[in-house]
Amino acid sequence: MNPLDDERGLRAGDPSGMLDALAAVARHCREGYGAGRSAPDLPSGEGVTSVAFVGMGGSAVSGDVVRALYADRLRVPVVVVRSPELPEWCGPHTLLVASTYSGDTAETLAAFETALERGCRVVAVTSGGRLEARASELELGRVIVPGGLMPRAALGYLLLGSIGALESIGLVPAAAGELDDAARELEALADQLGPAVPTDINPAKQLAHAIGERVPVVWGAEGIGAVAASRWKTQMNENAKVPAWWSALPELDHNEVVGWSERRGHGSFLVVLRHEGEHPDVAARAPLSIEIAQASGARAQEVWAHGGTALARALTLISQGDFTATYLGLLHGVDPSQIEAIVRLKRELAQA
Repeated sequence: MNPLDDERGLRAGDPSGMLDALAAVARHCREGYGAGRSAPDLPSGEGVTSVAFVGMGGSAVSGDVVRALYADRLRVPVVVVRSPELPEWCGPHTLLVASTYSGDTAETLAAFETALERGCRVVAVTSGGRLEARASELELGRVIVPGGLMPRAALGYLLLGSIGALESIGLVPAAAGELDDAARELEALADQLGPAVPTDINPAKQLAHAIGERVPVVWGAEGIGAVAASRWKTQMNENAKVPAWWSALPELDHNEVVGWSERRGHGSFLVVLRHEGEHPDVAARAPLSIEIAQASGARAQEVWAHGGTALARALTLISQGDFTATYLGLLHGVDPSQIEAIVRLKRELAQA
């Protein structure tokens, strides 16, 4: 029997419920948006000249998505800071979003304290921990979302919580319509990709089988496609426990494409994320670039976004990757939720 068609076996191999969390992302988005819109003590957006998202791992992805979604709609730059050190330009006219799902990420807490010292306008997005306690104590803007998930499975809460808060502050336009479109598409995807849906009509299970023992390489168009490609890569790392790489078009056509030389692609599986609204140059480059990778021995497949809005397209590309990576991990016989290598690193660093 195909192991991905044994729903009981899938559930047994996923004791922490990663598949259930992925199926619930539309609800997470709606609840996160509500938490952001109603967040207390939000700062003023008047005179803000920059937005900095501070976070690590799965908690930082929301900043990547916001930056891609609003690049053509925001008149101020959005930067994602994955470090305990803030750039020197962060100051009183910077809105800093501190995103840590647990509330206890050391790097984020350090940057948060620096932001306070510099007079940044701060919003905390978290499920609790020291960040919630500190933000509540100082009566700072805070978006409190439900706990109990792995941070990478809480993207809906963190992303839409951040967007809801930015909307309330007045920095981004109303997102309710885009959220409705995205939620509908995510619910439809969950129905298509869930564990009860057999492989012969389940694209995520099919792609997991196609990747098999090959190394995943993911491409996406600069913007939402590239952000989704980065997310696919990290989900392959954490949920499937395999090395993976990602790149963005058109940049990869100025370097990486040369590496796809004769026979070098054997052992790789290229996933190319596509969406309506790509720049015409990217749309023209994608099939030619895929041909070069295939000629080197790589297998390749395109995955297309769903929906009529940028938010829906970004989240449906991400969701397809989340399901695929989880099924690949289960196909390899690993628990998609466990992150023993990260736990070991933190433990040994603490001891050092």
